[in-house]
Amino acid sequence: MTIEFAVIGGTGLTQIEGLEVIHREVVHTPYGEPSGPITHGMIEGRRIVFLARHGYTHNIPPHKINYRANLWALKSLHVEKVVAIAAVGGITEAMAPTRLAIPDQLIDYTYGRSHTYFEEGLTHVTHIDFSRPYCEDMRTALLAAAECAGLDVVPRGVYAVTQGPRLETAAEIARLERDGCDLVGMTAMPEASLARELDLCYASCAVIANWAAGKGDDEITMEDIQKNLLVGMASARALLRALAC
Repeated sequence: MTIEFAVIGGTGLTQIEGLEVIHREVVHTPYGEPSGPITHGMIEGRRIVFLARHGYTHNIPPHKINYRANLWALKSLHVEKVVAIAAVGGITEAMAPTRLAIPDQLIDYTYGRSHTYFEEGLTHVTHIDFSRPYCEDMRTALLAAAECAGLDVVPRGVYAVTQGPRLETAAEIARLERDGCDLVGMTAMPEASLARELDLCYASCAVIANWAAGKGDDEITMEDIQKNLLVGMASARALLRALAC
């Protein structure tokens, strides 16, 4: 049976109403080991797979994730569509905590990450068009699923990808806003560009966990982030269930 789509995100995303987990599969790649086994499941008669980006015990920081192995593993299973769920900070007014956003652009501020498959054993230098980093077909499907599920999502936005694992300073967030960014997170790159290199239709659902530094009234605490993520991830699970219908 064809895999309908893959989800890259947290382990809690497998707790979707109506999802039957079938098995987990360990996949080895030429780029090392992925973050963990691939979880196969069925929902609404459709086969989907999950990969926990930070590992099943959430112990891999964003700058240490083996993005190349993760995407290669999904491609090796003949996945064609990928939904990336990511916790982010909100910068602009619409990006309030607990909301979902479907970004349409990104700016990469990361460094030192293995970011391409096109570097060894090439017969020619290879470039990809990355003008629109997210697959528009998958973005459209996510927005339609959100409407079907009655979810209030922000339909577009610019995702700033920072190195982590620390959160940003207020001055850095002010700079990101001047650059035109609406959201800030740590995992969209090189995940998105690697997906493009593998011809995967990749889009992101950003779960807004907190106001970015300097944008809220209070200090950012992990307790507040976790509270907001409980709400936001419940919405993300509803979105994925609607997407599988």
